[in-house]
Amino acid sequence: MSWRIALASIDNLLVTEHFGRSKWFYIRDLEPDGTSKTVERRLFQPLCAACADHNPAGLNLDALRDCQAVLTVKAGPAVHQQLEAAGISVFEGPAVIDEALKKLAAYYVQIRRKQWGN
Repeated sequence: MSWRIALASIDNLLVTEHFGRSKWFYIRDLEPDGTSKTVERRLFQPLCAACADHNPAGLNLDALRDCQAVLTVKAGPAVHQQLEAAGISVFEGPAVIDEALKKLAAYYVQIRRKQWGN
């Protein structure tokens, strides 16, 4: 089992972008052992310009619907609500992507063990 993760990043090395300013997301498939493979750099319509005019109503969930999680520096409450309602978890904070994905894989494996008892 793997998980598809969207990363708000300008370089696919660090989580660097605020969700609302992201022009694209790197999409990676994350394996239970913490390794990942970049699938694509997906274009995305930013929700705000300089974050002065947020428009969470313009969130295109279709662009991220195949993802289980988004890693971003920051996301507003309306974005959180919309993504989580669509079954997409939101994790915030600047991070080194490979390190963050290893931690996320360990978390998902632990949750799966609790749910399935194995």
